[in-house]
Amino acid sequence: MNHVNLIGKVSSAPTFTQLNDGRKIAKFSMSTKEIYLDAEGKTKTRNNWHLLTAWGRWIKVLEELGQVGSEMAIEGKLVSRFYNSNGQKKYVSEVEVNDIILM
Repeated sequence: MNHVNLIGKVSSAPTFTQLNDGRKIAKFSMSTKEIYLDAEGKTKTRNNWHLLTAWGRWIKVLEELGQVGSEMAIEGKLVSRFYNSNGQKKYVSEVEVNDIILM
């Protein structure tokens, strides 16, 4: 099963690209906060940044409400892809958005 749930804040404004087939894709990043206890029992905080892509009905929502700092919950799936850049193979993992809840 490939299922991702994230709750966090938009950390980069969505960029929108029109594809050759007429569809639009939005790409943006989101930060999430993780709070945990270290080996000595002290509370620690770690921020994580996630790359996200969205299609279809979410484009309009992100165009209107996807500003940096917006809090949202994301449900989606993890997608990995490869591409070549300057002769080097690059690997990218992104969350493909299926659902957004604005908070």
